[in-house]
Amino acid sequence: MSITNEDQMIGMQKVSEAVAYTLKKMIEYAEPGMTTKDLDEYGAKILEGFGAKSAPYLTYGFPGWTCISVDNEFCHGIPTDQRILKEGDLINIDVSAELDGYWADNGGSFVIGKDINGHQKLVEASKDILKKAIDNIKGGVKIADIGYLMETEAKKRGLKVIKNLGGHGVGRSLHEQPDELLNYKNRYDTRRFKKNSVVAIETFISTDSNLAVELKDGWTMVGNKGGYMAQHEHTIVITDGKPIILTEMNEILN
Repeated sequence: MSITNEDQMIGMQKVSEAVAYTLKKMIEYAEPGMTTKDLDEYGAKILEGFGAKSAPYLTYGFPGWTCISVDNEFCHGIPTDQRILKEGDLINIDVSAELDGYWADNGGSFVIGKDINGHQKLVEASKDILKKAIDNIKGGVKIADIGYLMETEAKKRGLKVIKNLGGHGVGRSLHEQPDELLNYKNRYDTRRFKKNSVVAIETFISTDSNLAVELKDGWTMVGNKGGYMAQHEHTIVITDGKPIILTEMNEILN
């Protein structure tokens, strides 16, 4: 969406606060021994406290309030009482919601407990790349140039980007134009970021794979060549200068 008045800005701030606070608290709450369903239900209570509804459930009928992916699962993991979190697991939580007709999206990858499996380097790379991307986004900047920056930064670290996942416009629904804000330079994409528009900008940084493929459950995605992936995502408003980070409260870049 494009923000044209103060009421719209307030609406976006409220829903963004709901998803950002929920993500922050879920990351703090997660610990070895709990199930992903336990973690999802904790997040559900927080969202409900704001009066917010799960965006993936509303939009796609997703079987959970939030997407929780563990280890080799890249994204869209279904919360279940069968999946027990362990020390050193790489977790991704993606929280998106609707509140009073406005929609926001955010996510973050992190390591549970001690980094016994060496995933923290990937997590930090994803955070750094998202921060650099956001710092370079403003009205008039080519969307493909931000994708190029993300891929270049990943390659510098010996990492890859997932080419069939990307950020997207958000605001009046979960996915809006501009869609496919990819993590690499699509030379056929001549679009530019527009001032006052709202987008969910996200990284998909991988150790081995360059594509995400869906499992038989119809939701969970893994890498075409295995390995691990880290994702970090903010909902932002584009300006003439630095973007306004609506989901800053999640503290994923700290």
